[in-house]
Amino acid sequence: METTWQGLVKGTSGVKKITLFDPNGLDTQIAAEVSSEFEEYSGKYLKKRIAKQMTRVTQMAVVCTKEAIEANHIDTNYYSKDRCAVIMGVVNTGNSSVEKNEDLKSTVLKGMNNSMSAWISLEYGFEGPNFCVTTACASSAYAIAMGYDMIESGKADLVICGGADSIINPEEIAGFNAIFALSTRNEEPEMASAPFSANRDGFVIGEGAGVVILESEELAKKRGAAILARMKGHAMTSEAYNIVSPKEDGEGMYITMKKALEHAGLPTEAIQYINAHGTSTTLNDLYETKAIKKLFGQHAFSIPVNSSKSMIGHTIGAAGVIEAAITVQSLLNETIHPTINLDEPDPELDLDYVPVAREKKITCAMSNSFGFGGHNASLIFEKI
Repeated sequence: METTWQGLVKGTSGVKKITLFDPNGLDTQIAAEVSSEFEEYSGKYLKKRIAKQMTRVTQMAVVCTKEAIEANHIDTNYYSKDRCAVIMGVVNTGNSSVEKNEDLKSTVLKGMNNSMSAWISLEYGFEGPNFCVTTACASSAYAIAMGYDMIESGKADLVICGGADSIINPEEIAGFNAIFALSTRNEEPEMASAPFSANRDGFVIGEGAGVVILESEELAKKRGAAILARMKGHAMTSEAYNIVSPKEDGEGMYITMKKALEHAGLPTEAIQYINAHGTSTTLNDLYETKAIKKLFGQHAFSIPVNSSKSMIGHTIGAAGVIEAAITVQSLLNETIHPTINLDEPDPELDLDYVPVAREKKITCAMSNSFGFGGHNASLIFEKI
């Protein structure tokens, strides 16, 4: 988390030419890959016998969970195991041609979409609900929202919420190229993801994993937890409009953010920062901007809005949780990371997109996730 955060504040792009396979022949040959050091690093957390039964992406999810539990000094034996849940946002497990696994005994296990939540549950002996949510790019944001609901309703004491994803493979890149969704700025990979910029030409694929741990405030205080932030509210909606395009002028995005504020019981003026979905595509950036202006009115122009995807790419199923964690880091560090590559402003997009890192005291922030199929989610976090 710390190295990721420092890289974001410095405005460091993680986009480079693809190394996981030979991308020559594809229109898009760039992506934001997890470091090649991950395999060695993951060995500290996973036994080889177990790791062989997981895809690289599932390994990321389990390692990330272990990091989160260790970093927050959580004694999992403190809780009743049947009141501990795991909810993961999963679009796919990364079980693609890139894995090149010839061990047939692991084929079924690697392809199971529920493998991430199942392995985490097995690791800690959690006997509460463990399942995955598949709502495209909003999957892990949905996981967090559902974790919130489980705790609020009294059905769980501790919920591991997260997601992991990688679609850096030839078949899916070719598919996204066919619908002109990806940037093809192969000669300038670090410049390719340019949310809110006039010269944006599509999103850049990223990969990775993120995990947040939710529990009731009462229980967290009772066990002396170092609470990072309070989740104030959320909204999950369906646009029921188009399988790939958002509602015109961001109407669905507007409704989602509005419902999140209503659930949190907050006025529009309470939001002091928005981590946008900010994909670097023509319609998303335009419509998200319009939705923010419609909901927040004049206050919209005083809200810093940034896109983490400008540096880490679009991590698909993991995007919601990674960006939620970044939003919490912004609250904790009183710093807003930049949206890089804003060298050519789009005259239609006139909000404060934070081209340079900025120190700012923030008490309340929103994180947006909007996915193919009309799956929308907005999460609101508050400083403790």
